[in-house]
Amino acid sequence: MILSASRRTDIPAFFSEWFFNRLRDGVIRTRNPFNYHQVNQIDLYPDDIDCIVFWTKNAAPMLNKLDMLNEYTYYFQYTLTPYPKAYEPNLDDISHRIETFIKLSERIGKNHVIWRYDPIFISDDIDFAFHLRMFERTAQALSKYTFRCIISFIDLYNTTQTNIRDLGIREMDDTLNRSIARELVPIANHYNIEMHTCAERIDLEDLGISHGRCIDDRVISKLTNKSFDTFKDPNQREECGCIKSFDIGVYNTCQNGCKYCYATKNHQISLNNRCKHDPLSPFLIGNSADGDQVRIKNKENQTYLKF
Repeated sequence: MILSASRRTDIPAFFSEWFFNRLRDGVIRTRNPFNYHQVNQIDLYPDDIDCIVFWTKNAAPMLNKLDMLNEYTYYFQYTLTPYPKAYEPNLDDISHRIETFIKLSERIGKNHVIWRYDPIFISDDIDFAFHLRMFERTAQALSKYTFRCIISFIDLYNTTQTNIRDLGIREMDDTLNRSIARELVPIANHYNIEMHTCAERIDLEDLGISHGRCIDDRVISKLTNKSFDTFKDPNQREECGCIKSFDIGVYNTCQNGCKYCYATKNHQISLNNRCKHDPLSPFLIGNSADGDQVRIKNKENQTYLKF
């Protein structure tokens, strides 16, 4: 079984104490985001978990607890974007975030830390030259500390339209996306970083950019020395190549405050939900409730949809 921790929120940055409590207790409970009382209980003992995929913009709170993961296989999807505070109001300066990325890579190895440069967008004060300049700066800093960069281009979801209304973010089209990608590839190649896209319809194979799988059976196989069948996650978008996993996060709980984020409707809702967080609860937010129907999830009873 593979855990995603998490597409829906930044667990390493804000909920690491809770996560390590869950490892200690050997169980976690998650609610179906579309059916409150449908609860999955997931066994977390090392024999039950093939891999944990962390998604974060700040792994600093986890750095002194990584020994607790010694019995697990895991890797990080680590987003480093250099946008101004108007877009990412609660993130530290990019130079400090790069330092944390490097510290993590030095602890666990470059094959366990994948750099994400996403979402890519053009706005009133972020242009083509900005991306080339900042991408090269970051690639140079990370050249010894990662092997892969995943990119994606912004999707203007209905849930984010209000948050980005005053930022002048443009709708991206294939012509613009291809133009940006074409200029990023030689930079990545120079620093020996392979490039993949995340859940993108556009085909950039001719530029040297593959359709990626953020939860990637090929990466997991290399880390575990085990072979995995390739099964697409049926709960993700059609363009997403990720294999099946169980996501243990909750929407509208991240505190990074990124204006373009699809997983957070607005920052105030996230603050309100954060008040319901108990680091000792089996749930990320709240606790058990009358009417809950609990289903046990482990390696023996999970089902997959084959590609």
